[in-house]
This record gives sequence, C-alpha cells and structure tokens, in this order.
Amino acid sequence: MTANPDVNGAAVSPSGRTPSAPATPADPADGSTGLTKRRVNLIFAALLVAMLLSALDQTILGTALPTIVGELDGVNHMLWVATAYILASTIVMPVYGKVGDLIGRKSLFVIALSIFVFGSAIGGFAMSMEWLIAGRFIQGLGGGGLMILSQAIIADVIPARDRGKYMGFIGAVFGLSSVAGPLLGGLFTDTLSWRYAFWINVPLGIAAIVAAVALIKLPKLNRAARPKIDVAGMVTLAVAASALVLTASWGGTEYEWNSPEIIGLIVTTVVAAVAFVLIERRSAEPVIPMSLFANRNFTLTTLGGLAIGISMFGAIGYMPTFLQIVNNVNATVSGFMLLPMLAGLLVTGIGGGFLISKTGRYKWMPIVGSLVVAGALVLFSTMRADTPLGLVLVYLAILGLGIGLAMQVLVLIVQNSVPHSMVGTATAGNNFFREIGASLGSAVVGSLFVARLTEQLASSAAQLGGGGGALPTDTNALTPAAINALPPEVHTIIVEAYSNALSPVYLYLVPLMLVAALLLCFVKEIPLETTVVRPEA
Repeated sequence: MTANPDVNGAAVSPSGRTPSAPATPADPADGSTGLTKRRVNLIFAALLVAMLLSALDQTILGTALPTIVGELDGVNHMLWVATAYILASTIVMPVYGKVGDLIGRKSLFVIALSIFVFGSAIGGFAMSMEWLIAGRFIQGLGGGGLMILSQAIIADVIPARDRGKYMGFIGAVFGLSSVAGPLLGGLFTDTLSWRYAFWINVPLGIAAIVAAVALIKLPKLNRAARPKIDVAGMVTLAVAASALVLTASWGGTEYEWNSPEIIGLIVTTVVAAVAFVLIERRSAEPVIPMSLFANRNFTLTTLGGLAIGISMFGAIGYMPTFLQIVNNVNATVSGFMLLPMLAGLLVTGIGGGFLISKTGRYKWMPIVGSLVVAGALVLFSTMRADTPLGLVLVYLAILGLGIGLAMQVLVLIVQNSVPHSMVGTATAGNNFFREIGASLGSAVVGSLFVARLTEQLASSAAQLGGGGGALPTDTNALTPAAINALPPEVHTIIVEAYSNALSPVYLYLVPLMLVAALLLCFVKEIPLETTVVRPEA
C-alpha cells in the first residue's frame, strides 16, 4: 500500500488515516493502548452486556404485549410501546457517535447506561400505558448510546486486525437478541410478570456501570479548544429520522398510506433531510459529515447495511407468528424454533471473525453473506402450510449463516476506513442507516403481507359462498390464539391464506440483496491496522 504525504509531511494511507506508528516498549505486544489481554477481555465482556441489553429491548416485549395492554387497558397505544424505543434509539445514535469523538467515550457510556437503567425502572413500575411508553422512550435514549459507544470503545482498545474475532461475538449478540428477546418476554409473562422484562435490566445495567468505571481505560483527548456541538444538525436529523420511523411504523397500519398524516410525515422527512444536509455542509463539527459519503467504503457498506437491515428484519419479523399459526404452537415454542438461525449466525459470525484476524482478508465475507441471505429468502418464498417444520428450520439456519457473514464485518470495514477521530461518527452513521433499514423492512414486508392476506381472505370467503360468513376478514383479529381456536375447516383456510400471503413477499426482497452484493464488490480492501491508532489531539 503506497502512502501519500499529508500537509504536514506525515504519511497518509489511501483511507485517509495516518498509519499507526510502530509499537513502542510501553505498548503491549497486541497493539492495544497499554492494556493487558485480560483487561481487554474484561472490557469486552462489559461492553457485550451493554449491547445485549440494548438489543434485547428491541424485541423482548413483543410476546408480552397482549398481556401488557390487557393489564394496563391500552390497546390503542400498543404500537407506541415498540415505536418509542426504536424512535429514541435511532435519533440519538449519531449524537452519541459525534459527541464521543469530541469529548471521549467512557463518561458518555456510563451516562447512557444510567439513562437506560432509569428508563427500565420507570417501565417496571408503570401503572399506565403512557407511563410505560415514557419508560420505553427513556430506555431508547440510553440504548442507542450503548450500541454505538460499545462498538466505538472496542475500536479504541483493540487493533482492527484483532477486532475481527471480537466482531463475531458482537454479531452473535444481535442474533441472540432476536431469538432470546421474544423467548424471555414470553417466559417472564407466563411464569412471573412482564415487568421482569424491565427489572432484569436494572441489576445487569448497574453491574455494567461498575465494570465500565473500574475497567475501561481510554486515552484522554487533549483538545486545545472547546468542541462545538452541532445542535442545529442534531435537531434536523432527529426530526427527519422521527418522521421516517413514524411513517414506517404507522403507514398501512394506523393510517392509510395516502392519508394526510402519512403524506405529512413523508413531506416532513424530505424537508428536514434537505435542511440537515444544508446545515451539515456549513457546520464546523457536523454530526454526520458529508465528507463521509466521499469515502467509498463508508458509502458502500452503509448502503449494504441498509439493504441487509431491510431484508433481515423483513424476513424474521413475521416468522414467529408464521410458526405459531402453521405449527399450532405458543410464543415460547416459536422462539425456540428460531434457534437454528442463531446457530448459523454463531458459526459464520465467530468463525469468520477468527478467519479475518488470521488472514487479514475480509472483503469476500459480506458479498458471500448477502448472496446466502438472498438464497434463504428464495427458500422462504417456497414455504407453504404443509412445508415440513424440519425444512423451515433448515431455511432459518441458512439465513443465520448469511447474516453472520454479512452483518458485523461491515462495521469493521467502516472503522478501518476512516481516521480514528471519526470512528464514533462513522460507526454511528453506519448503524443509524441500518436501523432505518430495519424500520423500513418491517414496514414494507408488513404492508405487502397485510394487503395480500386481505386479498387471500376475500378470495377464500367468495369461494365459500354462503359459508363465508364464518371466515374472519379482519386481519387485526387474526392472532395465533384466535386462529388456533377456530373450527378445523376454517382454521385450515386461514392457515393456507396466511402462508400464501406471506411466502411470496420474501421473493420481493431478493433483488435488494443481489444489489447489495454487487455494491459490496466495489469495497476497497484496506489492510487492517495491527496497532490501535491513537486519537488525534
């Protein structure tokens, strides 16, 4: 790799980073910032706990919601329980990333953990839906920081070449949360109380705070001037992200897509996004610098992550319900049925990470992973009511293999392609667009599915003629419990309509993954750093 001199005469790599100097005697052999391997592993364990808490709370209340709304008498506000957390965590991700780059990450990480624990306590003691939603929003304000700061702190203490094997475990955390969240939510609701889904965060969060204070040791940022905070950029980004997430959450469910509310949200998204870009081009310390998009690797991996987020959350969003309805099982059992996906993710995520650390080669992984996800989506599109359960579990395992290869390595590529002073900002930007993709994926698949299901039910009712009156046509009333309680002949019709409506939708996501694989072919494989680059003063 040929280095070019910067304006001060120092060598600069093609990624725009000043190559790290050779390790001095004060540096340990692994290239970390004066930390022993044992200390690094302890820090990593604390960060994993924090990331797991944040990721779990995106899904843990899904199976508990029917009980919660019944107890708190808030069915009209049910959607906000999930939306409040996703909305809050998404809008603060870029803020945490940028502020962490400016003032340091350790204290900010402790603050994010404290906010998350506080929000969890509010949710645990909630006596009304409004109280519960407020707790979820506060949780999200902390949870978004846990996700971003954890990944950025890892970049502060672990060299990029060694980071690959750690990234595999991070991917495993996200995969575990997608399975364990609904499972734990169901178990707590069935055996204890749904409130334990909140209270479990309190001791774990406090333990993570203690570990962070005691273990995390990061180089101090020596800045001559007080950093300028891009308040205008943060506000316009929050407005744009909020409007977009609400559009994805409400469109086709709470409101029709052509309703004044959804059209107004779309217009707000566009106007706020344009204002944000104009502000960022003039800001001294932009929250998401437009120069990042001139970095080919950042742009390509962000687009790839967006596509994977849409496909992943679109694919698994309705899978537990599909398994419950078609196989006549409860929420807890359907959660266990997702374990093959987790197993596949663990195999390729952890194995691929170790392979990266050993060989230094990584470009092939997200390309192959995207193609494997596309293949899994094709297989999902063939599922019918009579598809053997074993075959469905194999399809889930293949999806996990693809996600494990594709997901977390994108963050490693981003961090290895920008100056260390922008690691938090770039990591946050990449995760921000992935979260947007997750919201859009769930919304798109949900809307297509509901439209097809309504059509299928109307067609089945017409075929039954006079007997069609016994066939439910309200898709909101088609819960697994309600369907499984129907007479056998009606149950069979509903199950077939459900599977026929859902399976073809997966096929619509395949071109998106093929485009992602094509884009990722143009990623430039920059050699991974073997030492931790010190933060610039």
